[in-house]
Amino acid sequence: MEKNLTDKVINRLTLYHSILTDYIEKNIEYISSPQIAELLHVDNTQVRKDIALLNYKGKCKVGYKVKELKLLIEETLKFKKVKTAFIVGSGNLGMALAKYDNFEAYGFNISALFDISPEKVGTSINGKDIFHLKDLPKIAEKNDAKIVILTVPRKNAQEVTDFIVKAGIRYIWNFTPCVLSVPNNVQVWNENLIGNFLQFTVNHGVEDN
Repeated sequence: MEKNLTDKVINRLTLYHSILTDYIEKNIEYISSPQIAELLHVDNTQVRKDIALLNYKGKCKVGYKVKELKLLIEETLKFKKVKTAFIVGSGNLGMALAKYDNFEAYGFNISALFDISPEKVGTSINGKDIFHLKDLPKIAEKNDAKIVILTVPRKNAQEVTDFIVKAGIRYIWNFTPCVLSVPNNVQVWNENLIGNFLQFTVNHGVEDN
């Protein structure tokens, strides 16, 4: 059954999934909404509302069955449906993301990286080949890839975006500090690292040394 979930709900469900994974590794059978709420520093009522959206109920005074809830979140968020993606830009951030293996657990398969640096093209990182950017269109077509994680320098971001959009890329996870201009049929998710950091420091009163 299809469920219309907001971005915030989806984000919280992925955090619940991470907690449930830890509980399974510790051989803990049940978890309660207060336990989840305490670990994430959120309101218990919010946790119960989120899980209620999955049409799942726990046992009174016991909680939710960990394996059942984990599986239900996976089915709802379609973790089993593999989505092929490329990383464009093999600098420090791109290489770090390529080394992150947990993407696969969520159905996110980073199959290749692209760059223009002669020193990097033809090499590999974490079993993933690095190709020249000019080869992206044919490789994307061959692999039916529609997703790009963009980690190029700011000055190149729009030019590279124009190129990959022409290659048929329809979803861009943008890690560059640049607001991209794209056609209406292309969706961009901006990963604002600086904004998130400042939000954390301001909201939590982090002070200078």
